[in-house]
Amino acid sequence: MSHIAEQVFAAVKALPEQQAAEVLHFAEFLQAKMGQSSQRKREKALAALDNYSGLYDGVPFNREDLHERP
Repeated sequence: MSHIAEQVFAAVKALPEQQAAEVLHFAEFLQAKMGQSSQRKREKALAALDNYSGLYDGVPFNREDLHERP
């Protein structure tokens, strides 16, 4: 267990049941918020990839050719 988790555990152990439940609910809220943020980032990245859909036809290419300009 991390040092912070141990400190939180010790603090919550000293609280009455109702306030300990509030701490638990807050921790669950933070977890959900973090999950929503990750989901939004994932959706945004996938939407950005959609902009490039169909541009590559699968034909092999030479990386050095990409640097040559007409």
